[in-house]
Amino acid sequence: MSHRVMRKEKLGGDTYRYEIESSLAASRFRPGQFVIIRITEKGERIPLTIAGVDPQKGTVTLIVQALGKSTKDLAETNEGDAIEDCVGPLGNPSEIAKYGRVVCIGGGTGIACIFPIIEALADAGNEVISIIGARTGSLLFLEDEIGSLSKEIYVTTDDGSRGQRGFVTDALCTVLKRYDSGGIQRVMAIGPPLMMKAVADATRPYAVKTVVSLNTIMVDGTGMCGACRVYVDGEMKFACIDGPEFDAHKVNFEDLISRLTMFEKKEKIACTQCRQERKD
Repeated sequence: MSHRVMRKEKLGGDTYRYEIESSLAASRFRPGQFVIIRITEKGERIPLTIAGVDPQKGTVTLIVQALGKSTKDLAETNEGDAIEDCVGPLGNPSEIAKYGRVVCIGGGTGIACIFPIIEALADAGNEVISIIGARTGSLLFLEDEIGSLSKEIYVTTDDGSRGQRGFVTDALCTVLKRYDSGGIQRVMAIGPPLMMKAVADATRPYAVKTVVSLNTIMVDGTGMCGACRVYVDGEMKFACIDGPEFDAHKVNFEDLISRLTMFEKKEKIACTQCRQERKD
């Protein structure tokens, strides 16, 4: 069964927002879950965290940066086009409860992933402090939407083109120092692995419960292939069925980052071939 691209919007740079027809995923989604899409029958299976749903329209919202061959192929689709698969929702939903004061951090496309979690935490009565960051201002999005749900919002960019110059961890350290001695009950972070590792390192001295969402290499998304294995507190876990969220202080980020670079050379070759094919 194919799934139509109902809406496509360029957010800035090479980042796009899609509304994709998937009534099952839209009706069953809970914050923190993801779908696996496949653009063509022979295409790669791509895990993407859901940024929002519209159950009445039967659509899921995905925000994707076109970096590798498959995401660049997705960027070539237009409204009305069909993709082969949109399977989900998959993974365990986020643990949502009234914790008190919660810091939510989104880096890059992780901003999209953290958005429905911020919504749910705010609805549960938490005081949400949000931190979002990107390499440059043109890659930021959802700032107003997140700001409206947050008591405070910090915006950072690597180059200082918008908000505070620096990284999300710089803003996080400011917040941690201000609310020292138990003033923050939980930190949730989604973004590049190096960013999530840095968040875990920053919160560890404060003993603040910190949760990260791991978007690892996945194939089937049901725990059968083992491609998404990660080590948490010395035990092997599968991100697709045991996660995607884990205690950040227990994740072996060195192993995770190493695994994520396994196919880097092949990805570059695939992108080069793809560019050549499009020129021809």
